[in-house]
Amino acid sequence: MRKGIVPRSEIDTDARWGFSHTRGWIFAYKLHIICNTDPSSIIVPLSVYVTTTNVPDNQVYPNLTSSSSSSSLSSVIIKKTYYMIPVPGYDDQKLYGLSGDLGFQLVCPVRRYKNTMKERQELADFCHSALGQAIYSKRGISIEPLIEHIKSVFRIDPVPTRGYDKVTTIVFLSVLLYQLLVYYNCKIQKNSPRRAIKYMIGCHMIWKQ
Repeated sequence: MRKGIVPRSEIDTDARWGFSHTRGWIFAYKLHIICNTDPSSIIVPLSVYVTTTNVPDNQVYPNLTSSSSSSSLSSVIIKKTYYMIPVPGYDDQKLYGLSGDLGFQLVCPVRRYKNTMKERQELADFCHSALGQAIYSKRGISIEPLIEHIKSVFRIDPVPTRGYDKVTTIVFLSVLLYQLLVYYNCKIQKNSPRRAIKYMIGCHMIWKQ
């Protein structure tokens, strides 16, 4: 990459190297999604953003939440939000302030240091409290299964195209279609919206073939 040499023609030259705590070093793109976490309702993607894997998570947060961004949360949803529960990469003092300005609390695993200042110590104490742990555990039943389901339903891992603009378009359309299918399932009162979405996509693909 430093020399501008492309060893194979199928390489996506828009992608970048980045480190994942679960997958190690990868050369790809990252999907960032905000969804609801209420287990009594249907889990729906509310905001989405795509970056290359070398972009730090904390740089994406303003685009996901700011009202000036086309991919951000609506003001109605922001008013109904009490907590935002991201991965450790969003542990950034500026983001805690941004979240507070928007009216909700950012609950993120806080890194403790030898001379951790009082404000961060309070954040760490809350995150490790029973309430903080209960809030953070909602990731496991909301956003994590949702991302895997969207990838599986629309077969976008890996994305079947190259170039940032094309990849972003496919991902955004996949999320939009997912939202529309969730809405349709609610209108016809399906009991298992996730399974129904995969079934409808599968039937369409079989019919198209």
